[in-house]
Amino acid sequence: MIIKHLKIAILVFLVTTIIVPGQDLVTPGWVKDKIIYEVNLRQFTPSGSLKEFRTHLPRLKELGAGILWLMPIHPIGEKNRKGTLGSYYAVKDYKDIDPLYGSKEEFKEFVKEVHDMGMYVIIDWVANHTAWDHPWTSTNPDFYTKNEKGEFIPPVADWQDVIDLNYYNKQLWHAMTDALKYWVKEFDIDGYRCDVAGMVPQTFWESARASLDSIKPVFMLAEWDTPEVHTAFNMSYGWKMYSKFNEIHAGKAGREDLYKTLFDHIKSLPKDGIIMQFTSNHDENSWNGTEFERLGEAAPTFAALTFLLPGMPLIYSGQEASLDKRLSFFEKDEIIWRQTKMTELYRTLSRLKKVNPALYNGMYGGELVRLDENLDGKVIAFVRDSNPNNVLACFNLSGEEKTIELDLTKYSGKYEEAFSGTVKDFDGRVSIKLSPYGYAIYSKK
Repeated sequence: MIIKHLKIAILVFLVTTIIVPGQDLVTPGWVKDKIIYEVNLRQFTPSGSLKEFRTHLPRLKELGAGILWLMPIHPIGEKNRKGTLGSYYAVKDYKDIDPLYGSKEEFKEFVKEVHDMGMYVIIDWVANHTAWDHPWTSTNPDFYTKNEKGEFIPPVADWQDVIDLNYYNKQLWHAMTDALKYWVKEFDIDGYRCDVAGMVPQTFWESARASLDSIKPVFMLAEWDTPEVHTAFNMSYGWKMYSKFNEIHAGKAGREDLYKTLFDHIKSLPKDGIIMQFTSNHDENSWNGTEFERLGEAAPTFAALTFLLPGMPLIYSGQEASLDKRLSFFEKDEIIWRQTKMTELYRTLSRLKKVNPALYNGMYGGELVRLDENLDGKVIAFVRDSNPNNVLACFNLSGEEKTIELDLTKYSGKYEEAFSGTVKDFDGRVSIKLSPYGYAIYSKK
């Protein structure tokens, strides 16, 4: 019997005995100024097809999306399916596309169109488990973890629609790597977002990454937040930062907790490692609530903060339209598209990130220098220092108006306010008024 606890214990051993994170890992140069946009195809349009989604590409380009992350595009298992349509993450065939989305030829044309527009495509990959009716259950049953009765088992008790893969079998490594290479070779995708990456041996990811990079340098995002994953992944989740956003708004944490979490995470990464900053994603929206449920009036404030902190900001499908409902995970639940203040917020911050190197991702961006040590604990103020391309950012995390005094002697000069275009001459001490949950962002001219 191979139990899940034993599997996890040995995986932890494998992870903690590998080489220094980041060694020999290539991060494609195009990543440095990108924003990632998560595409929930099923809910994006009336049909949920690639054909309909392609009509949104000009809008997403104008919004500032640089990397389109498509949730799993593979056929979904029918056996033990949850709900009417099933979970995107119950994959029935790694080398096929769900006919609801379109054909392989349509996907190839889609990737080319995205590339022609100057954007990139990564697809969601579920390497830890498959649907119950994946062909491997018949052709390669030894690819799966089994209980003492020889039966397939879910990786987690609540995930009854999927069954656990057994990475002690090296033949599985070959089959999974072959499938990963298929989409890069045949469709020219630019990388992967890898589901529950830390539940799969890191040594597998390192091996697979090397195989993918032999085709072309790829971008890899791990759904995990420990530094060890960066031996194979360029970016990992800022889960702890996300949690701090929610805790701060709920009054359970403060500014110093946020900074400690941020700096601890940065220090743990290799120099070219990137944190993904976010206020929502498909899991959080469906299971834990929209950003408006969790962050209330401060939702735009924390959304803006994800663009100003070190890391790459994520926009989830519909956030730019002020998505205020939990999207059903197993049923059709179409997003209502509209222009809102969030649309202009994301558009403006995306433009600023694109043109100002201080806000570039990872090691390319400017150092974060605090200016708020002596300020009210509900205020965050810092400079992203990439002289001469500095950005000054101030955030009010309270429902009360705040006026703050900053010493900008070291960063004096003319600054343009990001949203109004107003130019101000900052020299020495300056006073800045912040409305309730307000923010002020200035870019040095």
